[in-house]
Formats: sequence, structure tokens, C-alpha cells
Amino acid sequence: QVQLVESGGGLVQPGGSLRLSCAASRNIFSVRSMGWYRQAPGKQRELVATISIGGRTAYADSVKGRFTISRDNAKNTVYLQMNSLKPEDTAVYLCNVEEGSAIARWRDYWGQGTQVSVSS
Repeated sequence: QVQLVESGGGLVQPGGSLRLSCAASRNIFSVRSMGWYRQAPGKQRELVATISIGGRTAYADSVKGRFTISRDNAKNTVYLQMNSLKPEDTAVYLCNVEEGSAIARWRDYWGQGTQVSVSS
């Protein structure tokens, strides 16, 4: 089965940067989209950014202008460049890949998550 492995998390000061990576263990038959979600203690999991197989992107309002999502379809890898990090960005970041067609989602694959901590 497909496994997603995240890397790049860590502890940074406010205003710092991190780049997260997520690689799939094998090629996925039909990728609909790739994305990053995050979950902080006491909060619901929320969408951070997504990118479609065609390259269209979407971001949460809280990260617009600071985060950039990108992907390498040939490598089955998605990235999240995070700049100007704030304490409220602290969370476990999870990679997500949707398998499906242009009109329907078939299933989701999730990574185990990588911790991002922003503090002084």
C-alpha cells in the first residue's frame, strides 16, 4: 500500500522558515490533489494548502503570502515552504494525497505528521 513520509519539521523562532517534504512510497495510480493539513492541540484539523495535479493552488487565509506549496509529480513528492513563521503556526503538519479523477475522489492517503514548533 501507499505510504507517505513527511520530513523537515522542527523548532524555529518567530520569523524563521522551514521547508516540509512529503514523499510517497510508490507511484499513485491517479492523483487528484496533494496537500498539507495541520492540527494543534485542542483544535480541529485544518487545511493549510493544496495543489492539484494540474498545478492550481489554494491556501488557508492565515498562511497566504507566507507559505508556498509545490510538487514534483514524477517524484510523487509535495513540498511546503513556510516563511515568516508565527507561534500560531505551531502544529503537527500532515501530508495528504487524494487519489481520484477530475470529478470524484476515490480515497485519501495520509502521512504520520511532522511537528512544527515556533517559539522564542
